[in-house]
Amino acid sequence: MPDVRPNKVAVLWLALMVAGASGLSGQVPALSGAPQAAATWLQAADSPSSNRYEIRAIHDPNGTGRFYLGREIAQVMGSGGMAWLDRPEREKEEHPEEVIEALGLHRGDVVADLGAGSGYFTFRLADKVGNTGKVFAVDIQAEMLDAIRRRAATLGVTNVDEVKGSATDPHLPARGVDLVLMVDVYHELSYPYEIMTKVREALKPRGRVAFVEYRQEDPSVPIKELHKMSVEQLRKEMAVVGLVNVRTVETLPTQHIVIFAKPD
Repeated sequence: MPDVRPNKVAVLWLALMVAGASGLSGQVPALSGAPQAAATWLQAADSPSSNRYEIRAIHDPNGTGRFYLGREIAQVMGSGGMAWLDRPEREKEEHPEEVIEALGLHRGDVVADLGAGSGYFTFRLADKVGNTGKVFAVDIQAEMLDAIRRRAATLGVTNVDEVKGSATDPHLPARGVDLVLMVDVYHELSYPYEIMTKVREALKPRGRVAFVEYRQEDPSVPIKELHKMSVEQLRKEMAVVGLVNVRTVETLPTQHIVIFAKPD
């Protein structure tokens, strides 16, 4: 992932671009001497629910400068990271089959792989739910979905549907999904509240959401802090959208599996 983020000049440029794209008129507040005013203006123009996000001029170089419930949102991995997603070492490092088993899936289940990337977990999920089940491979990047489509054709897999999501909506069917899986994705969502509200709407009764994230509680995990999530932070953020922690699995080498569900 890139290690640099916009400086104040770049933030001002972004504010001007947002204004032009949205048809807003008026003067953009000067960042010099009034960074908070500029941040507030950008937030109001850019955010679907502007009161939920804070923008700070000083932030982690690997972050976006946007904060949600005290946590800085990380940069999104681009399609150039596909080779890293499919690296041979990942099997040993992350134990993907153990992740799949921990999800408690059944033949015929409908699953969403949200932030599917290159499909590393998509096709494992497809095999688990079988031909009577379905996997929605959701991503906001067309290049990722194209890669999944090509792989499905090569493998002859017919129970995977590619879904082009947006920054605020995964475009999943209402009350149509048994489980939503996010592997090292949630911390990069630009609008976590909006996405998780839609995810909750997509869950069937007793539907679940599973997060696989690097353990922030463990300083020995060799991942930048911005790309880790603690169980406590996940619980705090899921409580806002009405999801409760029903199970946490801590058997993976560096990640935890944190599972949430709608309350009965």
